[in-house]
Amino acid sequence: MSLTLKKVSNPAESLGLPADDDEPHDSATVDAWRTSLAAADASEILQWALGRWPGRIALCTAFQAEGSVLLDMAWRINPNLRVMTLDTGRLPQETHDLIERVRWRYGIRVEVHTPDSHAVDAMMSTSGPNLFYHSVEGRQACCHIRKVAPLKLALKGFSAWITGLRREQASSRAGVRRLEIDPAHGNIVKLNPLADWTHEAVWTYLRTHDVPFHPLYDQGYTSIGCTPCTRPVEAGQDQRSGRWWWEAAGTSKECGLHFARPEASLDDASREATEEQLTRLGRS
Repeated sequence: MSLTLKKVSNPAESLGLPADDDEPHDSATVDAWRTSLAAADASEILQWALGRWPGRIALCTAFQAEGSVLLDMAWRINPNLRVMTLDTGRLPQETHDLIERVRWRYGIRVEVHTPDSHAVDAMMSTSGPNLFYHSVEGRQACCHIRKVAPLKLALKGFSAWITGLRREQASSRAGVRRLEIDPAHGNIVKLNPLADWTHEAVWTYLRTHDVPFHPLYDQGYTSIGCTPCTRPVEAGQDQRSGRWWWEAAGTSKECGLHFARPEASLDDASREATEEQLTRLGRS
């Protein structure tokens, strides 16, 4: 796997692909792109994507190791890239500190998206501030309000988004492809340039390029989310085992951002379902 960053004047042209088009993002189109990009490395995929959808593609990151790699790599290609993050209201201070370091290091604007305050108020009033500890259903409702719904709103109007998903992170991610259709966000393109990277490759890049990384990694964390839902792990444990550790073995360690049902968001049906779910939790 190459870590070389190559600058070209027309990245799409260099890979034998058109710079942009108005075709819908259907499976056949994405399959053709995937075939054309089969030999491309992560930086070349980013070059192609940033050239294809200027102003209509965003890197969405929680400032974990993979997101830091992609931010550094994409910034070297286009310093004006759009970077988004979700502030759930329960993040550790260390995440906010890293956002500040990144802003000053790269001279970029980080777009921070927060959950709907009325939805959060209603959830906490109905089910308490720590509903996620009581049931998987409660945890999913909290993740939906604090993460899934804000992301859906943030991605409106975009043609593509970039994530740090890797197949090695969890069994639920074993089938992740570097280019995918994202039905949960209106069939826009979802790019996972590091899908085939190993944990070692990620950290080699961070150290080689002196990329700022989350300080909680030095305290034994391997996956970092909200403060009450994340803890350090023992050596040899699954990388996401520190997430929602109180849940029964075999429970999916996913919040719904990447593996949600199509259109699961702030649409009326989803809002009603979440409200009904919270009402049931409040009665339990």
